Amino acid sequence: MLLAAFLISFLFIRTSARLMRSPKVPWWPGSVTTESGLHIHHLVWGIVLILLSGFLGFALAPRSPWSEILAGAFGVGAGLTLDEFALWVRLEDVYWSQQGRSSLDAVVVAALIGGLVVLGLAPFGTSDAAAGESIAVAVGIDLLFVVLAIIKGKPLLGMIGLFIPPVALVAALGQVALPRRQP
Repeated sequence: MLLAAFLISFLFIRTSARLMRSPKVPWWPGSVTTESGLHIHHLVWGIVLILLSGFLGFALAPRSPWSEILAGAFGVGAGLTLDEFALWVRLEDVYWSQQGRSSLDAVVVAALIGGLVVLGLAPFGTSDAAAGESIAVAVGIDLLFVVLAIIKGKPLLGMIGLFIPPVALVAALGQVALPRRQP
């Protein structure tokens, strides 16, 4: 439910943002702007939904169908929020610029992680309690490689490395292609 709501809300808000800019669709509702002219980005509504549904989900631990409803609300909030991921990072509205592409990258990474979890490939899962210490060491080493891969500019490979540790190892230890300086 969470993953489906996440993907649907992302697709809806990205389409909505595109339609708002199109002169061919003047009937499409615009963005939320206060009387003083302050534009309220949709990530604000996403953060509110994530907080509200997360707090209610943890505090109430509801049964079905409420747990599914809260999961859907969390997914919608995540979709709205990650659609403006570039705004978080740059602290300026780069939605339609090349830097805004990082929002799409963030959504792809989140969808991949969500998809892997839905498929049952949760990272580091085990049922053997006696192997706890060795698992903790392996997880620590893998997280180190994941962080190194992300720092080296390979966030997608780093996130995949959470689930498939050799990917994080290769991404972290592999060469980074730096742009050449032109004279």
